[in-house]
Amino acid sequence: MARDIVLLHGFTHTGASWEAVVAALGERYRALAPDIRGHGTRSEAEPVTLEAVLGDLAALAPERFTLVGYSMGGRIALHAAVALGARIERLVLIGASPGLAEAAERAARRAADEALADELSVLSIDQLAARWARTPVLAGQPPAVAAAVHADRLRNSPAGLARALRGLGTGVLPSLWDRLGEIAMPVAVVVGERDQKFSAIAERMAGALPRAEVVVVPGTGHAVHVEAPARVAALIRRRSLRRRGT
Repeated sequence: MARDIVLLHGFTHTGASWEAVVAALGERYRALAPDIRGHGTRSEAEPVTLEAVLGDLAALAPERFTLVGYSMGGRIALHAAVALGARIERLVLIGASPGLAEAAERAARRAADEALADELSVLSIDQLAARWARTPVLAGQPPAVAAAVHADRLRNSPAGLARALRGLGTGVLPSLWDRLGEIAMPVAVVVGERDQKFSAIAERMAGALPRAEVVVVPGTGHAVHVEAPARVAALIRRRSLRRRGT
């Protein structure tokens, strides 16, 4: 019987960003990689809220499944783990965070994201894609990877991405740092070797989760799944936790 996997993409990506991972998983896995509201085929979907996205996931996903999320998708996956509980067999989080713990920090980030959404909404999608590629956390992607990611970003619309930033941004979503202890399923916290910011977050997060491991993927940055899809597929296939992966 095929195992069910749901893969949640990051901000400015679409479900198509998982194609290489899905191909590497093979026929033993039945993978769903939906476009999240505000992105791709769901660019016009409203409202773009955490509650609506979790409702989409609950309706789309099988009764039991492994949930994989990258960046924004990883943040949503953590909220899904709290909301859907036992339906999720295992979490694989890539470059993810439980959010900002301090209310003042969230408020400042929310204001910054509102301003950024205003700026993004008046750009063409080509301009927006080029601008987002210069985000510091994405630095160092190999040219072929950067080209593939750029092509994926062009599947979006500026208006949809602006709505997603306002509705699903780090400043909007509540922090889950104080609820990580409720997440009972095994969790693989995956981070790229070059991604120093999220490496620190990964270690802290794994320390607060009851059943977690940190997996550092050599030679990769923030978007591990597009730089090393076969490695990510192997991590998804592996069922048991290890203390440390390389």
